[in-house]
Amino acid sequence: MEFLGFVGTVSLLILIYLFLAVKIVSQAELWVIERLGKYHRTLGAGINFIIPFIDQKRSQFDTQEQIIDVPRQAVITKDNVSIQIDAVVFIRINDAKQATYEIKDLKVAIAQLAQTTLRAEIGRMELDETLSSRADLNAVLLTALDLASSTWGAKVTRVEVADISVPQAVQTAMELQMEAERRRRATETEAEGDKNALILKAEGERQQAFKQAEAVERMADAVKYEKEQLAMGEQKAMELINDAMMNNKDAASFLLAKDRIAAFAGLAASDSANKVIVPIETSEMVGSLTAFAALLGQNNSGS
Repeated sequence: MEFLGFVGTVSLLILIYLFLAVKIVSQAELWVIERLGKYHRTLGAGINFIIPFIDQKRSQFDTQEQIIDVPRQAVITKDNVSIQIDAVVFIRINDAKQATYEIKDLKVAIAQLAQTTLRAEIGRMELDETLSSRADLNAVLLTALDLASSTWGAKVTRVEVADISVPQAVQTAMELQMEAERRRRATETEAEGDKNALILKAEGERQQAFKQAEAVERMADAVKYEKEQLAMGEQKAMELINDAMMNNKDAASFLLAKDRIAAFAGLAASDSANKVIVPIETSEMVGSLTAFAALLGQNNSGS
């Protein structure tokens, strides 16, 4: 009986030892183990063995991405406008040892660091820039927080400015400014349209004047060409007359007689009741008629 009792006691002690020595760590968890008060190792997911009473779990971390809410705070912009702002920080633990021994409270430290970084960055920006450059502000915060938390065993994966609130008076002034800006843009657009219309009209008138000037120029060229052709014709006629006069001495008398006869015919055909016809010398008239008859006779005989 004593032996059975001893065996039972030993078995119970072994079971208790195994219960205390075997540690099952869940997935996405890290345990920091200290041996006699000093860091010993970090336990990962699965079955792990420790020495009971000598090894103790100091801390436990979740390796999943965690959210740290940065409390709302009042900050002042570069142009002295007080605004309310809050943010959200996403972190992931990648070194449980550093997260245990390098910082007292990791989440509180990151939240405080985010607040101070927000105040510093907002203080360098004007209100309009703060409202319109939220993505740039997120990038600056991410860089600053990730650099500071790198020694704490954490990785800052993302920072988002959740909300920016401005005082009601400032918001009303901004709305009035936006309305004035819209009216200014509308006026500029209308003026630009009128300007373009005037430019197009002037361009059309210029093109029309150019076409008219081109038409006048072409007309002048046509008249010039016509006069040149007439001049060339008259020159040709004069050359022919000159040749005829050189070849036939009665040609000049014929031409003169033809012009005189045409002149007398015109006078005779006029309706004036008081007309007076003064004849030229009889000998010249007869000579002209004789030359005319002789020229006609030559032409008939030649034909």
